[in-house]
Amino acid sequence: MIQLLFSLLFSEVAVVFLLFMKTPLLKLVIASLDRVKRGRGVVMVKTIAGTIFVVLVSSIYSMTKIRKRSLNTATDEVLMVKHLLEASLMGFSLFVALVIDRLHHYIRELRGLRKNMEATKKQNSGFEDGKSKGLEERKALDEEIAGLRAKVKQLELEAETRKRDTKSV
Repeated sequence: MIQLLFSLLFSEVAVVFLLFMKTPLLKLVIASLDRVKRGRGVVMVKTIAGTIFVVLVSSIYSMTKIRKRSLNTATDEVLMVKHLLEASLMGFSLFVALVIDRLHHYIRELRGLRKNMEATKKQNSGFEDGKSKGLEERKALDEEIAGLRAKVKQLELEAETRKRDTKSV
C-alpha cells in the first residue's frame, strides 16, 4: 500500500510541475484533465478520493487506539509508524489532487480571459483606426471649410463693389 501511495503522490507532483511549466506536454495534460472532468470521470475521482479519505480516517483511528494502550511494545511502535506514514501519504495525495484541480481551473480561466482580451484588443484597434481616419477626414473638412469661408468673404466683397458700381452708374 505504501508503494502505491508513493507512486500516486509522485505522479500527482509530476502533473503539478507539468501544469506550472510551459512545455509541449502542458496541452496534453490540460486535455487529459478536461477529459477526466467530463462524464463519469468526476464520479470516479470523487469515489477514489472518498475511499482514500475513509482509509485515512481509519488509519488515524488505529493510531489513536495504539496510543491509548497502556503497554507499548516494539510492534506497536512499528504499527504506529506504518499508520502515520500511510496517513501522511494519503493526506498529501488528497491535498495535491485538490491543488491539481484548482490549477486546472485557473489555467482554463486564464486562457479564456486571454482570448477575451485579444478580441477586445482587436476591436479596440479597429476603433482606433476608425478614429484616426475620422480625425484625418475632419482635418480635411476643416481646411475645406476655411477655404470656402475665404471664398465667401471674397465673393461678398465683390458683390459690395458691384453694388457700389451699379449705384454710381
